[in-house]
Amino acid sequence: MGFYTILSASIQGIKVEMIQVEVDVGNGLPVFHMVGFLASEVKEAAERVRTALKNTGFMIPARKVVVNLSPANVRKRGTAFDLPIALGVLMALQILPGNRLKNALVVGELGLDGSVRRTEGILAIVAEAKERGIRFCIVPEENMKEAVLIQGIHILGVKTLAEVCEWAKGHNCAVTEADFTSDFVHEVQKADIDYSDIQGQEIMKRAALVAVAGNHNLLFIGPPGAGKTMVAKRIPTILPGLTREESLEITRIYSIAGQIEGENPLITKRPFREVHHSVTRAALIGGGMIPSPGEVTLAHGGVLFLDELPEFSRTALEALRQPLEEKCVHIARNQGIYSFPADFMLVAAMNKETSILIQTGMSVAA
Repeated sequence: MGFYTILSASIQGIKVEMIQVEVDVGNGLPVFHMVGFLASEVKEAAERVRTALKNTGFMIPARKVVVNLSPANVRKRGTAFDLPIALGVLMALQILPGNRLKNALVVGELGLDGSVRRTEGILAIVAEAKERGIRFCIVPEENMKEAVLIQGIHILGVKTLAEVCEWAKGHNCAVTEADFTSDFVHEVQKADIDYSDIQGQEIMKRAALVAVAGNHNLLFIGPPGAGKTMVAKRIPTILPGLTREESLEITRIYSIAGQIEGENPLITKRPFREVHHSVTRAALIGGGMIPSPGEVTLAHGGVLFLDELPEFSRTALEALRQPLEEKCVHIARNQGIYSFPADFMLVAAMNKETSILIQTGMSVAA
């Protein structure tokens, strides 16, 4: 019986907080107790870990197991702590040697059969691990294509808990490894639509070109069917191409929001976010008990399109003041202040009849 510590990570807004998973196994009433300011999905990790260990062939003796996720004043959420907790228990029980996991970061969700499943925010976690000088990361194999976008750090992708255990023992196993010298080719994806699709509307096209060249916001006013939405959707195609650094920054945001593709994780096209007029203030700029990125952050580096502008609530439109002026969003909570990037081009559209009603002081409903 003993004590062992494994390094893991937690997402706080769009930042990464390093978490020490401390496991102590000793004499006492048989219990699996977890502490450290945990969300409900983290508390449930005890049952997932216990069952996954049993189905992998490890029997936990009737001992008192205490797991502490440190620092205790940081709210822990998500399912990425399952794998480090399971490995910490095995090493505290001295079933596995702990020398191969020194200077390593471990994240991953466990299924009841011992399989390791994908988690969100892997790109941000691996990037932070590299900045802190961590030697390598153990991640779910489903997240490998996302993790290897960060160069200069060794990545180990695993499918099951059994694979990690065999690797920890020094045995040859079927884990997927990516060397820190591996390179990733930055390929610009071709857009499905093109600015040349627009026929006529020379004044509207000229206005869009000037707005893009000067990094200005843009408001289209005209009758229905005039092509306002068509032009707006093609504005990202005439914006400058993304650099690799910009692609990684945008991909990091979408990784945390859980909105990237498994096969092609790197985002190489400018974002275009079309928001419905029923959107709430929190959905537009971000929010929640632990704030998550809103539409203005998901549009970072691209275009935010508001169609039928007068239909949006005044509260939502007023909330755009700070992002448009400061190019970022600051959200205050009891746990601290969360900052999200929001450098986007705002494009809005409204019908000509609606604008006349507004100018004459008449209500839109009239």
